[in-house]
Amino acid sequence: MHDFAILWDWAGFAVRWLHVITAIAWIGSSFYFVALDLGLRKAPDLPPGAHGEEWQVHGGGFYHIRKFLVAPDAMPEHLTWFKWESYATWLSGAALLMIVYWVGAELYLIDPSRADLAVWQAIALSAGSLTIGWLVYDRLCKSGLGNRPTLLMVLLFALLVAMSWGYNQVFTGRAALLHLGAFTATIMTANVFLIIMPNQRIVVADLKAGRKPDPKYGKIAKLRSTHNNYLTLPVVFLMLSNHYPLAFATEYSWIIAALVFLMGVTIRHYFNTMHATGRGPHWTWGVTVILFLILAWLSTAPMWGSFEEAEARPMTAYEQRFAQAEGFHEAERIVVGRCSMCHAREPVWDGIRWAPKGVVLETPQDIAQNARAIYLQAGVSHAMPPANITDISDEDRRALVRWFKAGQGA
Repeated sequence: MHDFAILWDWAGFAVRWLHVITAIAWIGSSFYFVALDLGLRKAPDLPPGAHGEEWQVHGGGFYHIRKFLVAPDAMPEHLTWFKWESYATWLSGAALLMIVYWVGAELYLIDPSRADLAVWQAIALSAGSLTIGWLVYDRLCKSGLGNRPTLLMVLLFALLVAMSWGYNQVFTGRAALLHLGAFTATIMTANVFLIIMPNQRIVVADLKAGRKPDPKYGKIAKLRSTHNNYLTLPVVFLMLSNHYPLAFATEYSWIIAALVFLMGVTIRHYFNTMHATGRGPHWTWGVTVILFLILAWLSTAPMWGSFEEAEARPMTAYEQRFAQAEGFHEAERIVVGRCSMCHAREPVWDGIRWAPKGVVLETPQDIAQNARAIYLQAGVSHAMPPANITDISDEDRRALVRWFKAGQGA
């Protein structure tokens, strides 16, 4: 079925939409509860076991909220749990990873110049690596370091930097940053699923049985929740990074990712302190700006090798299929004449300094590798070139479609 590529792209669109919606819900509830927790105030009429309270106004109504450090004396009749936002975000993200990077491994995941992997090897590395972070991090949290939160955060940062470097050695630039985001998000969701929720269930079970809950369960859950709070902003950046070659298409992309984690810490520290004291430490913004300027400077490092090096690179099996398909030479003529002035290692179109989204279309290898994207963007749709600025004709678009379908059927 030649239109499978279109249906598959729409499937990816639908799952991405779901992922974004659920992520907004998870991030929103996470930020809200951290701000609420830090904004609690003591009051003379607090019931036994209550840590603090807060009055809020929203939507024309007033809300009176109290927090119990362990649990109230009696189990309330209605209890709202916050868990599905986290689970749905991770599950939809995992599905999107499979749709884009596993099914499209030869295009988006594997970079033969870094590691000449078979598709199954790349997928195995992708799936297996996501569990490593949780296993190491969980062991650290359950050690004596659980009582030394600052040192624990430093070690977590070192783990993330190591994984950032490792991913950059085996995957494409965009896949490396995306996987680092998925790696971190897996830690965050595992915190919810394996630590925070089970601990809360133990407390609820004790209340129902008439036992006094152990306060250690709340303390453990609070530590993991705090880690999630500081990891949220870097994960959002990493998930968006595939749209920006300045972030992923340089040899220092793994360092850029490390700096993004530090920026996440400085930004969250400002807002967390402001919620707690009413005044945030302004020095954090200066540090954030400095980190951002270093990040921007690193992004100017060379993104790709020379045209000659790229042309000399042996074609993968996927590329050979489309390079040998009927109509390839016509498609190559069209792409080089209508697209490569922007999608080049050194674009010649005024105002464009880097190939949009990191897509380079100069050599036969480049064009064959991006056959599916060319088909969708310039064949069946008129997304490219923007506003048809290079005046690609309808006949040329039909030629691109014929070539792609010939490659699909080869």
